[in-house]
Amino acid sequence: MVQKEFTYRGKSTAELQKMDFKDFMILLPARQRRSLTRGFTEAQKKLLKKIKAAKEGKYGKLIKTHCRNMIILPEMIGLKIMVYKGKEFVPVVIAEDMIGHYLGEMVMTRQKVEHSAPGVGATKSSAAFSVK
Repeated sequence: MVQKEFTYRGKSTAELQKMDFKDFMILLPARQRRSLTRGFTEAQKKLLKKIKAAKEGKYGKLIKTHCRNMIILPEMIGLKIMVYKGKEFVPVVIAEDMIGHYLGEMVMTRQKVEHSAPGVGATKSSAAFSVK
């Protein structure tokens, strides 16, 4: 079976990476486009510097960021970015189909709650037990 080539709104990955930033913004959904037209925050600019340095091979460490509101751009494809989850950093390998999404979408912050059995005194019926 032949694997289908990835396209984002009719553009291949190579075309997206060569594309001007303004032209790329036109392809994005409204919320992401509005966010990018307002400009990058200082944290996002810092992350972009690290990404460019990593692409050139000048940044040896893993890229760690608290910037969950960064939109995934075509130049990030193939990088491993550690995104903060609230307690720890979780590695995310940026794939082609993540373009246009936020970094925070790739790392869930909420976990499933698992309770154990209730303790003594937790319910009215447990008061009838004699505790030795």
